[in-house]
Amino acid sequence: MRTIGFSTGALAYSDFHCALAMISNLDVKAVELSALRDEELEPLLAAIDSLELGRFSYISIHAPSQFLGLSECDAQALLAKHLWRKWPIILHPDAIRDFGIWRDFGPLLLIENMDRRKPVGRSKRELESVFKELPDAGLCFDIGHARQFDPTMAEAHLILREFRSRLMQVHVSEVNSRSKHDRLSYASITAFQEVAHLLPPEIPLILETPASGFDIETEIAKAELALPVALEALVS
Repeated sequence: MRTIGFSTGALAYSDFHCALAMISNLDVKAVELSALRDEELEPLLAAIDSLELGRFSYISIHAPSQFLGLSECDAQALLAKHLWRKWPIILHPDAIRDFGIWRDFGPLLLIENMDRRKPVGRSKRELESVFKELPDAGLCFDIGHARQFDPTMAEAHLILREFRSRLMQVHVSEVNSRSKHDRLSYASITAFQEVAHLLPPEIPLILETPASGFDIETEIAKAELALPVALEALVS
């Protein structure tokens, strides 16, 4: 059985308090605290000690996807203060301007593969250049991004086989032609099943599908269908 959770940004836009409340009565053991917009980072980090997070076996933080009002250096400094928590920090490679300031994050920094609109980080080859700059970083594999970039899932296979040792987290959603996250469809579930065997059972799945109310449990069930644990993994 995989550990499955949600990104707070998928459940409640810019409102992590509301998102956490939405899953407070559900058997959800993983959460990604999202600060996708840079103005969300300081309030999120300031509130962490007051949040009820004890029931989660896996917690990560999604860093801003762009640095506009907040500089990259300032964002790095804010996040560095929380490295002692040992929570993975997800970062988009196209947001990086100075690789040097992120190297001290070591394996707690997870680079996410990108959708087709981005200039870097979309393929195995492009990720290789990022990991050359960040040799200790891990991978947050966004399966929706991979499918949107290459619907045949060939690139997804390449990424997972090449960087399996770096894999620490998986983002799950359908990514549409406008690069927006959608709920899982039959087509995306079928496509994701093609690479499910490449995902170790201990790697947590973080849903980025927009959901509310009873839809949360429905999306979790669809994720379990899309990415089942391989039989040989259960036997071993």
